[in-house]
Amino acid sequence: MGTNIVLIDDHKLFREGIKRILDFEESFTVVAEGDDGSQVNDIVEEHEPDVVLMDINMPHINGVEATSNLIHKFPHIKVIILSIHDDESYVTHALKSGAQGYLLKEMDTKELIEAIKVVHNGGSYLHPKVTHNLVKEYRRLAAEGGGNGSMEKVEYRKPLHLLTRRECEVLQLLANGKSNRGVAETLFISEKTVKNHVSNILQKMKVNDRTQAVVEAIKKGWVEVL
Repeated sequence: MGTNIVLIDDHKLFREGIKRILDFEESFTVVAEGDDGSQVNDIVEEHEPDVVLMDINMPHINGVEATSNLIHKFPHIKVIILSIHDDESYVTHALKSGAQGYLLKEMDTKELIEAIKVVHNGGSYLHPKVTHNLVKEYRRLAAEGGGNGSMEKVEYRKPLHLLTRRECEVLQLLANGKSNRGVAETLFISEKTVKNHVSNILQKMKVNDRTQAVVEAIKKGWVEVL
């Protein structure tokens, strides 16, 4: 079953670039485009897409406000925010608005395609760099008492009772902000093998996506945040 996509961004050249990338993916169809958040609700009502790619910075209604309005009217719609900002405050506002994904515009093609597939299937997806920054902020707040003072007491230990040594290595690299390609290059294995390891990690940890896996691993002290 294919994925119908709406693309909202006020930079026409950027939209055209993204559309060309998505056109190469047989299961993706860009059904409509727009250049401002004020247009989103009407476009979604007319075209009934599965996923909306939403720029965070637009002139009249920004992506966060537009997402909040959209999710309020169409709760089933899945939104991925596209942004140049990796600061955790932007990410937090985007997720609170109802977005299921947050991608930096420096993303590569594989990250874009993976994000759309994950979000369409009900998961959440954060750009690896964003995940790492969120985790660092989480640890900082916990160390200052924002996490009830518990995080600094968690002793780092590999979860060898649950994961293989290789899966522990992959989990640590995910926490470091590595993409699948980055993990593959670091461990000198194929991206397909990395995907298999990630799938096994998610299944064993009983979480839906890599972001949840990293956050859970941080809470349990299974990874170090560098």
